Amino acid sequence: MKKLKLFPKTFFYTLTIMIFVIVIAHILIYLLAPQMGMVISTADNIAEKITVDICEEKIVVQAIQKALPFSLICSLVISVICSLLFSKAIVVPIERISASTERMMKLDRAAACIIHSKDEIGLLAQNVNDLYSNLLSTIEHLEQEKDRVSEMERAKVDFLRAASHELKTPVTALNATLENMILGVGKYQDYAVYLPECKDMVDRLSKMIHEILETSKLNGVTEQPAVVDLSELLEELCEPYQLIAAAHNISFSLDLPETFTMTLPINLFSKAVSNVLANAVAYTETGKTVTVFMDGRSLMIENECVPIQRSEIPRLFEPFYRPGFSRNRENGGNGLGLYIVDALLTSINISYSFIPMKNPPGMCFTFQF
Repeated sequence: MKKLKLFPKTFFYTLTIMIFVIVIAHILIYLLAPQMGMVISTADNIAEKITVDICEEKIVVQAIQKALPFSLICSLVISVICSLLFSKAIVVPIERISASTERMMKLDRAAACIIHSKDEIGLLAQNVNDLYSNLLSTIEHLEQEKDRVSEMERAKVDFLRAASHELKTPVTALNATLENMILGVGKYQDYAVYLPECKDMVDRLSKMIHEILETSKLNGVTEQPAVVDLSELLEELCEPYQLIAAAHNISFSLDLPETFTMTLPINLFSKAVSNVLANAVAYTETGKTVTVFMDGRSLMIENECVPIQRSEIPRLFEPFYRPGFSRNRENGGNGLGLYIVDALLTSINISYSFIPMKNPPGMCFTFQF
């Protein structure tokens, strides 16, 4: 019995129970019927009971014996039919659920248990569907997380390769200069000229290494959002760059509302804005203007300069990339500014855009809240 499938097992159990009930019923009829009599009651104007005894045991037994085979055969046929129908009604929904779960095992996204009733079997089918839906959702999230982690790992590898390449050039130049100074080769005998140059190289290397280390810490950095007056925060962030702009004869315009309250990670956002402001001041020509203002729920930072071609803008957010007009490391930075901005804004879910302007010619960086 344990090796039988559900349908024959259910049919066998049901048929056995029905045959047992039928046999017991016929045995009781066979044993008790001869002992019973028929009572006929009639009433004209007076109450009178007439009992007519027609229960001669022999006649009754003969009648029962003739009827029992037909009764048993009919009962058995009905029992088989009822057992088949009952077994089918119980087993078919379970077989459908089993077939659907087999498709689910193969991660067929179209697989689903069809619900025909609201009983326990229907509830089981609904639970299986809900479980499979949650499983697919979990698998999808895991795949997305896997892709995200893989992308982060690729970005780390690319960043390390780019960093090693960027560090290699100044280290080689510094090593060559010092070696020539030690050997006293030609012009390198003038220590008063080349020692300050070596010091500048070391300073640039130190700054680059510091920024590389800071950038490497961006992955996985989290900060709890806090309520802040954006206008007040921006005034504080712009103050040092206003001084730098004034020193280079650059006009710095700041137009902000009196108050603009927002909830955001203050330190991460401040670093992103500072990097954009540093780039805006660094790439603005003398006599031109840097403008910071709010447009609705967008923070705009504009600077007058030679507009960058749209095809080149996406590459600006790659590590150590410098535009064609600023390849020099001394004037063009190390190419990490916008890469850091992209990483910071992505981590705090703030969208942005960086597009060229026509009138006046320049670039516009927009933080979209």
